[in-house]
Amino acid sequence: MKNTISRSQVAAAQQRYHQFLANVASVESQPIANVAQGDNLQPGQIYLANDAILTQQTFDEPLTTYAVGYKDPNNIEATLNFFAPPVLVPRRFTYKSWTQLEEFLTDPNDLRSIGSEFPTVVFTGSEVHAKTDNRGLRVRVDLDEVADPDSTLAGGLPAYQARIVEKLKRRILRNSLARVIALLSAGAVNSAKTWSSGSPDPDADVANAILAANTASGIRPNKVGFGDSAWLKRFTAYRGELTAGSIASADYNEQKLGDLLMADVLVSRERSSATGSSLSEIMGNLVFLFFTQGTDLEDPSNIKRFVSTPLGGTPIRVYVQQVTSQLVDITVSQYEKAAITSALGLSKLTIN
Repeated sequence: MKNTISRSQVAAAQQRYHQFLANVASVESQPIANVAQGDNLQPGQIYLANDAILTQQTFDEPLTTYAVGYKDPNNIEATLNFFAPPVLVPRRFTYKSWTQLEEFLTDPNDLRSIGSEFPTVVFTGSEVHAKTDNRGLRVRVDLDEVADPDSTLAGGLPAYQARIVEKLKRRILRNSLARVIALLSAGAVNSAKTWSSGSPDPDADVANAILAANTASGIRPNKVGFGDSAWLKRFTAYRGELTAGSIASADYNEQKLGDLLMADVLVSRERSSATGSSLSEIMGNLVFLFFTQGTDLEDPSNIKRFVSTPLGGTPIRVYVQQVTSQLVDITVSQYEKAAITSALGLSKLTIN
């Protein structure tokens, strides 16, 4: 059986893509920390960093090497790379934003008449000119509040500086993850599902959503990301059924479910706090189905996270600035830009 996708369907998909761009733009611009106001900083507080403080004179190579090698105990970086693998680009770059339906159009009249030309095909996908954003956080340290400023780690790194670098790296990775999840949520087609005892099969809901996404875009989603609450609802729905299939499904881990769905499966268990008090899940009761390769500027990924190293070296860089004899600024920064590069086939399940 052959399905022909009409050009009106292509136009409708393009219209929906442009509608969510306004939501995406607002997500990208939202700060998740205080803005640094010159030197009016309080010791021990975290602030958004400014370009002016990131100079070659204050760049700290040993701490940068330490930051790159440091592994977050909560594995935020692995979760971030699952949802939006990094693509290395120059500071200013151009990427393709294609309407994937055009790859699957059929042309009933591709016959060339004598003396005439072949029918002309026009692709409407666009090139997007962009640049990576310089994002960073800094802490002002009062050395009088450091128990032992002279304590060092192996290699001679000041221990208090290494601890602050660890905290700041976790913070900027969490910020990146929150932005990526917000972008996916803004760009995805949502379906509400109820997973409870006696409800439809949760894994069948996900499999059907994968099938629908494949039909919509022509490319089968290769990633399924669960929020912590969504995963728990899946588990409890199966636990409430006393059938052989439900008992077996309740025992599935991410690897087993991935084998069943023929996709990589990950459960995001990260939390964040917008107010500094109570914590909330970054993903919660959401399930995302999407496709990523993260290999280059033109692969058909739904989302990409572009990173650049304008001064060479690594995307994450550390700067140390001696402000006074007792005040030290420590900054961790990166150049990054996350973007929805194709909304087709990008799906979201909201689990009740």
